[in-house]
Amino acid sequence: MNIQNQNPGQYEGKHTADATTVEEGLAIQEEQAKYDDDFATETAMANTLLTPRFYTTDFDELDAIDVTPVRDDWDSLIAQMVADPNKGHFKKNEDWDHVDWDGMEPQLKKEFIDFLISSCTAEFSGCVLYKEMKRRGNNDDITQLFQLMARDEARHAGFINDALREAGLRVNLGFLTQKKKYTYFRPKFIYYATYLSEKIGYARYITIFRHLEANPQHRFHPIFKWFCEWCNDEFSHGEAFALLMKTDPKLTSGHNVLWIKFFLTAVYATMYVRDHQRPAFHAALGVDPDWYAHEVFTKTSKLSEQIFPITLDIDHPRWQRQLEKLQKANVDLAEATQNGQVLRKIGAQARAAAAFVALITIPAKKHQVPAQTRMEPVY
Repeated sequence: MNIQNQNPGQYEGKHTADATTVEEGLAIQEEQAKYDDDFATETAMANTLLTPRFYTTDFDELDAIDVTPVRDDWDSLIAQMVADPNKGHFKKNEDWDHVDWDGMEPQLKKEFIDFLISSCTAEFSGCVLYKEMKRRGNNDDITQLFQLMARDEARHAGFINDALREAGLRVNLGFLTQKKKYTYFRPKFIYYATYLSEKIGYARYITIFRHLEANPQHRFHPIFKWFCEWCNDEFSHGEAFALLMKTDPKLTSGHNVLWIKFFLTAVYATMYVRDHQRPAFHAALGVDPDWYAHEVFTKTSKLSEQIFPITLDIDHPRWQRQLEKLQKANVDLAEATQNGQVLRKIGAQARAAAAFVALITIPAKKHQVPAQTRMEPVY
């Protein structure tokens, strides 16, 4: 996905928050590439089980979707996104407090930078996938949706890069597009994974935002002030994927329910393990990672009831215990890998696999999916 900028200076001084298309947003990013930092880009390039991935899929199958069964909800969602309530929002203003990066506690700084780079990579991953669908498709409904979602994700990634620039870092998003490994997922797996990614993103951001509203003394960086509008974009994107799944009832019934359970378990478990890698970050926020995980899982489960016929039993006595085992196995795996301890690495991998199996075999909770899928942000 190369941006051909025929007039190199035309985007100088412009901001991704004001871009009306994904193409304009990415061109502005390219203009700013002179600020890129090798460390940030190399971190974003990493491919592990816990790092955000870039995806590709069968775009012809996506292009063949007929949204007629959900036309009323579809048109309502598209109209909301076309109105673009967040245009111009994702940039610094008078509410952006000074950040003392040099004075920040070293471990907190390390973990917060990791959080920002990971978030930037995840947002840009969505942008790349959505823009490619828009480029390849001929279905006006589908290409319009993906153009709008790509626009939003480009803004988010650009905003995070602005925050990183204050720390002397910046992710080279164009380099990521060309060099990062892409993972192929069938369209239905894209639906499950991306729907959950967007909804859990909403739950994560709104939980932090509401917590810091009530406890502003823990807001150690101004970017958290922008999380409400940010998560509303995530919410809308999740609703779009719910409507896509609603066009084909087979996607949420029969053997596909097993796939839904797998993706729910994988997404929740990955979040839990990743967040426990950032103890100083959560301590600075005044948040216990176990409490935070349960809050996010509860919100995400409630939201996903709108489209999935099952939710995970996160109050089952085996749930928390196995998450903790998975997290401990991941710590041991990382240490064994770093130290070249082959047998210890194999043992940690086996323990992690056993914990995941114990999680996924917890009986799910079943419910009737409501006829009306579209929701508004409720938290």
